[in-house]
Amino acid sequence: MSEQPRLVDSHHHVWDLDHRPQPWLDEPGHAPIRRTFGPDDLRAAATRTIAGRRLAATVLVQCVTSVAETRELLALADRDPLVAAVVGWVDLASPAVDDVLDALLAGPGGRFLRSVRHLVQGEPDPGWLQRPSVERGLRAVGGRGLGYDVLIRDHQFPQAIRLAERLPELPLILDHAGKPPVVRRDLAGWAAGVRRLAARPQVRCKVSGLVTEADHETWTVADIRPVWEVLLDAFGPGRLMFGSDWPVCVLAGGWNRWAGTVEELLDGCSAAETSAVLAGTAADFYRARARADDHDHDHEERTPCS
Repeated sequence: MSEQPRLVDSHHHVWDLDHRPQPWLDEPGHAPIRRTFGPDDLRAAATRTIAGRRLAATVLVQCVTSVAETRELLALADRDPLVAAVVGWVDLASPAVDDVLDALLAGPGGRFLRSVRHLVQGEPDPGWLQRPSVERGLRAVGGRGLGYDVLIRDHQFPQAIRLAERLPELPLILDHAGKPPVVRRDLAGWAAGVRRLAARPQVRCKVSGLVTEADHETWTVADIRPVWEVLLDAFGPGRLMFGSDWPVCVLAGGWNRWAGTVEELLDGCSAAETSAVLAGTAADFYRARARADDHDHDHEERTPCS
């Protein structure tokens, strides 16, 4: 059996602005990341260790609502050994969702597709995840052994909780811890939502994207610690995973500063708990392991995420 990666970054992005525009980068405040980023840029940025662990594997996550982008990410995973898994996008409400998923899985790099994500945070419908067409799409995702990354803001927890209750067999990841309102310093409503969602055993949570919910210029570890304490209590270390949200995290300090913050937050955790957060949870959910240790991925069974 392969050794577990020393450090898995469960959430990062790439984009080539000459090839595929990213309209969201035109929003105010995004100038520092309004350029092309690729895996080599991440390698250059992620120089700090966490608890003595160096980056060994990553999970590449979609940015725009485009199946074409997902194909590109899968092809990139196929040729770049740093990328161990991909979170892609499909139109969950489309009657053709089964065919699209099958084509992605059968195409170049399809073996790296491990989860699907939709930008629910931008959907005004408070019941978007409960639409019959969307639920059908999510059942198609789960039926192919894939998970679903839940991207919501703190006021959208009710529909995420209903999703977890209605589809208990679908493995779920809460991206960016549900975007806690760190800058407002009012975590009560967010914390209640986290605890209710964490009560569903099929849900995992990414410790990612927190610094961009804080004040980009003035945040400290003390601002992040209350969020960490809620997550640790609600999910336990065995259901938490480190993610950088690189290069978006550049807006609030970058990969290395976030890595140092995570190391501080992990102080007091056991070696086994630290290993779970830094590698084990992501490796289990996404089947994400260092490719240098993976000699048999061409023959890997497509089993459901756990």
